[in-house]
Amino acid sequence: MKLDVNALRYLSKDDFRVLTAVEMGMRNHEIVPAELVDRIAGLKHGGTYKVLRNLLKNKLVHHDATKYDGYRLTYLGYDFLAIKTLVNRGVFASVGRQIGVGKESDIFEVATEDGTVLAMKLHRLGRTSFRAVKSKRDYLAHRRSFNWLYLSRLAALKEFAFMKALGDHGFPVPTAVDCNRHCVIMSLVQGYPLVQVKELQNPDDVFDTILGLVVRLAEHGLIHCDFNEFNIMIDDDEKVTMIDFPQMVSVKHRNAQMFFDRDIECIYKFFRKRFHLSSEKCEEQDGSDIDDDENSRPSFLSVQKAAGSLDKELAASGFTRKEQVEMDKYIDQNAEEESSDDDSTSEQDNEDGDDVAVKIGSLKIAEQDSAEVPDCTLASKYSNEPETFAKENETSTSCSGENNSINPSPSSNGDAKEPTESQDNDDSDDDSSDDPDGEDDDALAKQLNKQRKRAIAAAHGRRRPISSRNAYKYKGKGTMNSKIERQACKW
Repeated sequence: MKLDVNALRYLSKDDFRVLTAVEMGMRNHEIVPAELVDRIAGLKHGGTYKVLRNLLKNKLVHHDATKYDGYRLTYLGYDFLAIKTLVNRGVFASVGRQIGVGKESDIFEVATEDGTVLAMKLHRLGRTSFRAVKSKRDYLAHRRSFNWLYLSRLAALKEFAFMKALGDHGFPVPTAVDCNRHCVIMSLVQGYPLVQVKELQNPDDVFDTILGLVVRLAEHGLIHCDFNEFNIMIDDDEKVTMIDFPQMVSVKHRNAQMFFDRDIECIYKFFRKRFHLSSEKCEEQDGSDIDDDENSRPSFLSVQKAAGSLDKELAASGFTRKEQVEMDKYIDQNAEEESSDDDSTSEQDNEDGDDVAVKIGSLKIAEQDSAEVPDCTLASKYSNEPETFAKENETSTSCSGENNSINPSPSSNGDAKEPTESQDNDDSDDDSSDDPDGEDDDALAKQLNKQRKRAIAAAHGRRRPISSRNAYKYKGKGTMNSKIERQACKW
């Protein structure tokens, strides 16, 4: 939105009071209700609604009535609040022409009361040309929801902090004067962007100076991340000044090497294309020139860290020492939790194994006692078959007992052939009865193994012990399915 400060001189105190009320309401609301604006402003006799109509006419606020009657600030209204605050501080007294425009900001000339010309940078995030702010910038940090005005304010604060610190350490940057909301006031650089320069008297010296700035920033723990011909100013004496700092990151960032190599590649590519430097540094990476070019080009791994750590002082984006300690603690806690989970699951596995061992041991004892007790009782005791099968086994055992009572004992006066024949018949019956019992034991062992696997899977959380989808679902006594089931049970 174009900045027109003509309406600024006609705004009253009540207008700025209502604008401030809308700004305060936008901390918790995307669209601030009109009743809340009236309550925060505190104007008498319903003067808030009259002021809102005036602000809406000057496009300082936007009215939205889709869900409820509410208002939100526009960038022009946010500009007026920042300019009014800086004027009241005495930072500048007048606003001049626009001298620059970018995908994230607009730059204007401002003048103080004594005639000193300064530069005013207004951050305007959210333009259609650059809306991927959340993925390409780290202004939000851990926050999920965001507002474009709030993001612009964060960008301005970061740029002012970086500019102030770099200036104190002797870097060629503009002098930071003041900051309010999304507005940054700095000294005006007497020069031109490098992209507009067609010829240089000493391109080799300028090239070395620019590369030295990149390496020097890395030595102090910072990487520019947007170091190209658009963000480098050069004056008539070929003095270099770098600008645009909100996106700077720490050398401990996980992508620090990639950002460093990208900045170096941008400088090499521009000077090779624009000024046709014939030095080995800017030759094409073809054939035998590859080794020379790699040896002459600055490397991120060869940068030696200086004593001052600006990334730690400014809390630049990246893994600083404090964040690294917190990350290590978090990793250790996760490792301890995983180890405790593994111990609990192993204990459960051992318990399940003990249960299975006890059951299998009982099976073996039962098999040893099968010579004295008939096998049908064992099947009825450990099998999961219906009661009818157990009853049949009981009848069979009773029948076998009667047969044994009928057969005479060997001490009787009868012939010796009869007991031998009966013993042979009993042995054949036992052999024939061993086969189904062995099958039942195998089925029982398989079933126990399945139950053990299900219990282990449930303990690990990979599978829930749920019933099959085809299992019968009880829907009550009055349904047809329940009647059919009761009739089947009677049969």
